[in-house]
Amino acid sequence: MITSRQRLLWAGLLASATFAASAQTPPPAAPADGAPKTEQRMQHKKHDGKWAERMQERRAKHLADLKAKLNLTAAQEPAWTTFTSATQPPARPAPGADRAAARAEFEKMTTPQRIDRMQARQAERSAHFAQRAEATKAFYAVLTPAQQKTFDAESMRHGPQGGPEGHHGPRGERAPAPAKS
Repeated sequence: MITSRQRLLWAGLLASATFAASAQTPPPAAPADGAPKTEQRMQHKKHDGKWAERMQERRAKHLADLKAKLNLTAAQEPAWTTFTSATQPPARPAPGADRAAARAEFEKMTTPQRIDRMQARQAERSAHFAQRAEATKAFYAVLTPAQQKTFDAESMRHGPQGGPEGHHGPRGERAPAPAKS
């Protein structure tokens, strides 16, 4: 008969063996070209330098599709123009443009200076978000109830996270399109 003391002893030995085995696992091998993994990811993300162009094309297509689905009237066109221009993403600096210089400058700062810089950037992003939110609310107010329903469905599909489950469903499947009414 195995006593509780023996069970605890065996559990402790098993845990110790597991810990010892995991502690001896060697680190993953370095990439063949010697570049750190983060640098490889950065190269992967840069692609061919046309990322911003593709995003602009994608945004233009999305807005054209949304406009077609909304069936805007002539009276709603000025509100659409205001909405699309106000929600335009801010211009990004060219890839690699003075990034090394900006990083070197940031590293020379004291911690309070870095915090101030980060707070200023956060304030800029918050101001831009507020501008986009107000433009969206103003445009939404000129839509008919049927158009609002369409806008709601489309913004859930194409929002920052693609809806409650993100762009992909729980297991990486594409999130289903909302039912058309």
